[in-house]
Amino acid sequence: MKKLPNFVIIGAMKCATSSLHEQLHQQPGIFMSELKEPNFFSNDEEYNKGLDWYLSHFEPANIDDLIGESSTHYTKLPTYPHTIERLQQHLPEAKFIYVMRHPINRLVSQYIHEWSQRVISLEINESLDHHPELIEYSLYTKQLQPYFDAFGQDRVLPIFFERMLTTPQTELEKICRFIGYTKHPQWDEELNASNVSSERMIKSAWRDAIVEAPGLKELRRLLIPKSFRTWVRSLWTMQKKPELTPENIKQLKAIFDQDLGVLGPWLGVELTCDNFQETVKTSSLDWVNITRI
Repeated sequence: MKKLPNFVIIGAMKCATSSLHEQLHQQPGIFMSELKEPNFFSNDEEYNKGLDWYLSHFEPANIDDLIGESSTHYTKLPTYPHTIERLQQHLPEAKFIYVMRHPINRLVSQYIHEWSQRVISLEINESLDHHPELIEYSLYTKQLQPYFDAFGQDRVLPIFFERMLTTPQTELEKICRFIGYTKHPQWDEELNASNVSSERMIKSAWRDAIVEAPGLKELRRLLIPKSFRTWVRSLWTMQKKPELTPENIKQLKAIFDQDLGVLGPWLGVELTCDNFQETVKTSSLDWVNITRI
């Protein structure tokens, strides 16, 4: 019998989902797909590979394992409009974990990632008009409402990036209770954080091929001074964290505060861009009141 995921980390992008994926992978009795983001239910090119291709990622799991995967494309409306209907068809019993972060900080982190992947080449303030997805993916209620409509609020767990930084063990225990894990999970402090945006280097196929070529890495370390290697690396790295103009920050706060004005009551708190970080750090939040948008 083919093994289906019991739960899916659905986003949001740049909210430490890779770190959470690895932490869950460390727990005995939890199997996480080796391919962190299958994107099967979102991307047409992946979906067209067929269900057997998707299920092949879970074949190594033991019979009693809880099985999960993590694909942030699953909360990228309007980019991937067919995600929910596909999930309903193939994973009707799954639970979903959604990690949120201060919406402007998430936007900036996404920009850095997209710049490193050569998806975006414009300066961050120019990018806001040309890449609306930077804003769309931080509109959390817009991404969540289809899941509530399709599966019910009790099947979606709200988690916050900021709480994972300050109380990671508590958040891991909360997640494990939600997915039905009966053992005692342990957050691994030694596990390096994944996908650190400040260390992003711009994508280059030929550079990476040279750098990773067998034998060249050790030879380079022996023959080329570290100071020179560091300088060369800096040529490929974003030198300064991108800064939004005060005008754009004001505009983004107005957009996101409207969304947070809906999200907050769902969680029983008042949320704005200005109080977001302090509120989520000091409160273990869960759904209390879901209404239609």
